[in-house]
Amino acid sequence: MSISALKTSFIVGLVFFMGIATASHAQTTKPAPPTPIDEKKVELGGTPWNPQWDQFIEKALPPEMLSSQVPQGVRRFCPRFYEMGETDKRAFWAYFFQALAGAEAGLNPNTSVRHAEPEGAKRDKVSGMAMRREGLLQLAYADQKRYGCNFNSQVDRSLKPHDPAKTILQPKNNLECGVKILFNQIIVQHKPLLTRSGYWSPLHPDGPSYRVFAKQMTNPPSACGLSTKSTIDKSATTKSVQDEANRGETPK
Repeated sequence: MSISALKTSFIVGLVFFMGIATASHAQTTKPAPPTPIDEKKVELGGTPWNPQWDQFIEKALPPEMLSSQVPQGVRRFCPRFYEMGETDKRAFWAYFFQALAGAEAGLNPNTSVRHAEPEGAKRDKVSGMAMRREGLLQLAYADQKRYGCNFNSQVDRSLKPHDPAKTILQPKNNLECGVKILFNQIIVQHKPLLTRSGYWSPLHPDGPSYRVFAKQMTNPPSACGLSTKSTIDKSATTKSVQDEANRGETPK
Protein backbone atom coordinates (compact mmCIF):
# COMPACT_ATOMS: atom_id res chain seq x y z
CA MET A 1 0.00 0.00 0.00
CA SER A 2 1.33 3.43 -0.92
CA ILE A 3 2.14 6.11 1.66
CA SER A 4 -0.69 8.23 0.23
CA ALA A 5 -3.17 5.40 0.71
CA LEU A 6 -1.93 4.81 4.26
CA LYS A 7 -2.45 8.49 5.11
CA THR A 8 -5.96 8.42 3.67
CA SER A 9 -6.80 5.27 5.62
CA PHE A 10 -5.47 6.82 8.83
CA ILE A 11 -7.48 10.03 8.37
CA VAL A 12 -10.70 8.13 7.64
CA GLY A 13 -10.17 5.98 10.70
CA LEU A 14 -9.45 9.02 12.87
CA VAL A 15 -12.60 10.79 11.69
CA PHE A 16 -14.65 7.66 12.34
CA PHE A 17 -13.22 7.34 15.85
CA MET A 18 -13.89 11.00 16.61
CA GLY A 19 -17.46 10.54 15.39
CA ILE A 20 -17.97 7.67 17.82
CA ALA A 21 -16.43 9.66 20.66
CA THR A 22 -18.66 12.63 19.93
CA ALA A 23 -21.76 10.47 19.81
CA SER A 24 -20.86 8.82 23.12
CA HIS A 25 -20.70 12.26 24.77
CA ALA A 26 -23.95 13.46 23.22
CA GLN A 27 -26.30 15.06 25.70
CA THR A 28 -29.00 12.77 27.03
CA THR A 29 -32.19 14.55 28.02
CA LYS A 30 -35.37 13.56 29.78
CA PRO A 31 -38.63 15.43 30.40
CA ALA A 32 -39.09 17.05 33.79
CA PRO A 33 -42.05 16.23 36.03
CA PRO A 34 -44.94 18.70 36.23
CA THR A 35 -45.06 21.63 38.64
CA PRO A 36 -48.27 22.20 40.64
CA ILE A 37 -49.29 25.07 38.35
CA ASP A 38 -48.83 22.80 35.33
CA GLU A 39 -51.13 20.22 36.91
CA LYS A 40 -53.71 22.90 37.71
CA LYS A 41 -53.67 24.27 34.17
CA VAL A 42 -54.34 20.78 32.83
CA GLU A 43 -57.26 20.37 35.24
CA LEU A 44 -58.73 23.67 34.09
CA GLY A 45 -58.24 22.89 30.41
CA GLY A 46 -55.38 25.33 29.98
CA THR A 47 -52.20 24.90 27.94
CA PRO A 48 -49.58 23.01 30.00
CA TRP A 49 -45.82 23.19 29.93
CA ASN A 50 -44.49 21.89 26.61
CA PRO A 51 -41.93 19.04 27.03
CA GLN A 52 -39.98 20.50 24.10
CA TRP A 53 -39.17 23.43 26.37
CA ASP A 54 -37.33 21.00 28.67
CA GLN A 55 -35.05 20.13 25.77
CA PHE A 56 -34.34 23.79 25.01
CA ILE A 57 -33.15 24.23 28.59
CA GLU A 58 -31.24 20.97 28.94
CA LYS A 59 -29.34 21.41 25.69
CA ALA A 60 -28.42 25.00 26.58
CA LEU A 61 -26.85 24.10 29.93
CA PRO A 62 -23.08 24.67 30.06
CA PRO A 63 -20.95 21.97 31.77
CA GLU A 64 -20.38 24.19 34.81
CA MET A 65 -24.08 24.01 35.71
CA LEU A 66 -23.76 20.23 35.91
CA SER A 67 -20.73 20.37 38.17
CA SER A 68 -19.70 21.05 41.76
CA GLN A 69 -19.43 24.75 40.84
CA VAL A 70 -23.19 25.05 41.36
CA PRO A 71 -23.70 26.77 44.74
CA GLN A 72 -24.75 24.72 47.74
CA GLY A 73 -28.17 26.39 47.86
CA VAL A 74 -29.29 23.96 45.17
CA ARG A 75 -29.61 21.30 47.90
CA ARG A 76 -32.68 23.10 49.25
CA PHE A 77 -34.58 21.91 46.19
CA CYS A 78 -32.50 18.92 45.13
CA PRO A 79 -30.61 17.33 48.07
CA ARG A 80 -28.81 14.75 45.90
CA PHE A 81 -27.82 17.18 43.15
CA TYR A 82 -24.06 16.58 43.45
CA GLU A 83 -24.50 12.80 43.49
CA MET A 84 -26.78 12.61 40.45
CA GLY A 85 -25.75 11.84 36.88
CA GLU A 86 -25.72 14.57 34.27
CA THR A 87 -29.03 13.49 32.70
CA ASP A 88 -30.83 13.87 36.02
CA LYS A 89 -29.12 17.20 36.65
CA ARG A 90 -30.39 18.46 33.30
CA ALA A 91 -33.89 17.32 34.20
CA PHE A 92 -33.64 19.17 37.51
CA TRP A 93 -32.70 22.43 35.80
CA ALA A 94 -35.55 21.96 33.33
CA TYR A 95 -37.89 21.58 36.30
CA PHE A 96 -36.28 24.60 38.01
CA PHE A 97 -36.93 26.85 35.02
CA GLN A 98 -40.46 25.45 34.66
CA ALA A 99 -41.10 26.48 38.29
CA LEU A 100 -39.55 29.89 37.65
CA ALA A 101 -41.71 30.36 34.55
CA GLY A 102 -44.72 29.38 36.63
CA ALA A 103 -43.93 32.05 39.21
CA GLU A 104 -43.03 34.69 36.64
CA ALA A 105 -45.56 34.17 33.85
CA GLY A 106 -47.97 31.41 34.83
CA LEU A 107 -46.30 29.25 32.14
CA ASN A 108 -47.70 31.55 29.44
CA PRO A 109 -44.97 32.18 26.82
CA ASN A 110 -46.81 35.20 25.41
CA THR A 111 -46.89 37.19 28.64
CA SER A 112 -45.76 40.80 28.12
CA VAL A 113 -46.07 43.19 31.06
CA ARG A 114 -45.10 46.84 31.45
CA HIS A 115 -43.09 47.70 34.55
CA ALA A 116 -45.24 48.61 37.52
CA GLU A 117 -42.45 50.53 39.26
CA PRO A 118 -41.61 54.17 38.43
CA GLU A 119 -38.65 53.05 36.31
CA GLY A 120 -41.20 51.36 34.08
CA ALA A 121 -41.76 54.74 32.48
CA LYS A 122 -38.24 54.58 31.11
CA ARG A 123 -37.42 53.38 27.62
CA ASP A 124 -35.55 50.18 26.89
CA LYS A 125 -32.09 51.30 25.71
CA VAL A 126 -31.90 48.50 23.16
CA SER A 127 -35.40 48.52 21.68
CA GLY A 128 -36.26 52.16 22.32
CA MET A 129 -39.70 50.97 23.45
CA ALA A 130 -41.36 51.27 26.87
CA MET A 131 -39.76 48.92 29.39
CA ARG A 132 -41.53 45.56 29.58
CA ARG A 133 -40.91 42.11 31.00
CA GLU A 134 -41.65 39.43 28.44
CA GLY A 135 -42.06 35.72 27.86
CA LEU A 136 -41.84 32.67 30.11
CA LEU A 137 -39.05 34.15 32.21
CA GLN A 138 -40.09 37.82 31.96
CA LEU A 139 -36.96 39.09 30.23
CA ALA A 140 -36.07 42.40 28.58
CA TYR A 141 -34.43 43.43 25.32
CA ALA A 142 -31.51 44.82 27.33
CA ASP A 143 -30.60 41.20 28.06
CA GLN A 144 -29.72 40.84 24.39
CA LYS A 145 -26.68 43.04 24.96
CA ARG A 146 -25.90 42.00 28.53
CA TYR A 147 -25.99 38.25 28.03
CA GLY A 148 -25.92 37.67 24.27
CA CYS A 149 -29.54 36.59 24.04
CA ASN A 150 -31.16 35.87 20.70
CA PHE A 151 -33.66 38.75 20.64
CA ASN A 152 -34.24 41.12 17.72
CA SER A 153 -35.89 44.33 18.86
CA GLN A 154 -35.95 45.73 15.32
CA VAL A 155 -38.08 42.83 14.11
CA ASP A 156 -40.28 42.83 17.20
CA ARG A 157 -40.93 46.57 17.08
CA SER A 158 -43.53 46.14 14.35
CA LEU A 159 -45.41 43.36 16.19
CA LYS A 160 -48.10 43.58 18.84
CA PRO A 161 -47.01 43.11 22.48
CA HIS A 162 -48.39 39.57 22.82
CA ASP A 163 -47.60 38.35 19.31
CA PRO A 164 -45.96 34.89 19.65
CA ALA A 165 -43.85 35.69 16.59
CA LYS A 166 -41.80 38.16 18.63
CA THR A 167 -38.28 36.86 19.08
CA ILE A 168 -38.30 37.63 22.80
CA LEU A 169 -41.50 35.62 23.32
CA GLN A 170 -40.35 32.50 21.48
CA PRO A 171 -39.77 29.88 24.22
CA LYS A 172 -36.44 28.70 22.82
CA ASN A 173 -34.95 32.20 22.79
CA ASN A 174 -36.45 33.13 26.14
CA LEU A 175 -35.40 29.98 27.99
CA GLU A 176 -31.89 29.88 26.51
CA CYS A 177 -31.47 33.48 27.62
CA GLY A 178 -32.60 32.51 31.11
CA VAL A 179 -29.91 29.83 31.27
CA LYS A 180 -27.31 32.45 30.34
CA ILE A 181 -28.55 34.82 33.02
CA LEU A 182 -28.47 32.18 35.75
CA PHE A 183 -25.07 30.95 34.57
CA ASN A 184 -23.74 34.50 34.92
CA GLN A 185 -25.16 34.76 38.43
CA ILE A 186 -24.11 31.45 39.98
CA ILE A 187 -20.99 30.53 37.98
CA VAL A 188 -19.41 33.74 36.69
CA GLN A 189 -20.26 35.97 39.66
CA HIS A 190 -20.26 33.12 42.22
CA LYS A 191 -23.50 34.34 43.79
CA PRO A 192 -25.93 32.06 45.65
CA LEU A 193 -28.86 30.52 43.84
CA LEU A 194 -31.19 32.55 46.06
CA THR A 195 -30.04 36.12 46.54
CA ARG A 196 -31.64 39.55 46.77
CA SER A 197 -29.26 40.77 44.09
CA GLY A 198 -30.41 38.11 41.62
CA TYR A 199 -32.19 38.84 38.34
CA TRP A 200 -35.59 37.34 39.21
CA SER A 201 -37.67 38.41 42.22
CA PRO A 202 -38.96 34.83 42.79
CA LEU A 203 -35.35 33.92 43.62
CA HIS A 204 -35.07 36.68 46.24
CA PRO A 205 -35.37 34.72 49.51
CA ASP A 206 -38.25 35.37 51.91
CA GLY A 207 -40.16 37.65 49.54
CA PRO A 208 -43.76 37.09 48.39
CA SER A 209 -42.62 36.07 44.90
CA TYR A 210 -40.23 33.53 46.39
CA ARG A 211 -43.09 31.82 48.22
CA VAL A 212 -44.86 31.37 44.88
CA PHE A 213 -41.70 29.89 43.38
CA ALA A 214 -41.05 27.61 46.37
CA LYS A 215 -44.54 26.17 46.05
CA GLN A 216 -43.73 25.18 42.47
CA MET A 217 -40.52 23.44 43.56
CA THR A 218 -42.31 20.70 45.51
CA ASN A 219 -42.21 18.03 42.80
CA PRO A 220 -38.64 17.92 41.42
CA PRO A 221 -37.33 14.79 39.68
CA SER A 222 -37.32 11.80 42.03
CA ALA A 223 -33.53 11.51 41.65
CA CYS A 224 -33.26 14.69 43.74
CA GLY A 225 -34.44 12.80 46.81
CA LEU A 226 -36.56 15.67 48.10
CA SER A 227 -39.10 14.60 50.69
CA THR A 228 -42.27 16.66 50.27
CA LYS A 229 -46.01 16.36 50.80
CA SER A 230 -46.72 16.86 47.10
CA THR A 231 -49.69 14.85 45.82
CA ILE A 232 -48.29 14.80 42.29
CA ASP A 233 -46.98 11.47 41.04
CA LYS A 234 -43.21 11.90 40.92
CA SER A 235 -42.91 9.29 38.20
CA ALA A 236 -45.16 11.35 35.94
CA THR A 237 -43.92 13.76 33.32
CA THR A 238 -45.85 16.70 31.97
CA LYS A 239 -49.36 16.07 30.69
CA SER A 240 -48.22 16.51 27.11
CA VAL A 241 -45.67 13.70 27.40
CA GLN A 242 -48.22 11.42 29.02
CA ASP A 243 -50.75 12.08 26.27
CA GLU A 244 -48.14 11.33 23.62
CA ALA A 245 -47.26 8.05 25.32
CA ASN A 246 -50.94 7.10 25.62
CA ARG A 247 -51.52 7.75 21.93
CA GLY A 248 -48.62 5.48 21.09
CA GLU A 249 -50.10 2.66 23.17
CA THR A 250 -53.59 2.94 21.68
CA PRO A 251 -54.33 -0.05 19.36
CA LYS A 252 -54.99 0.93 15.76
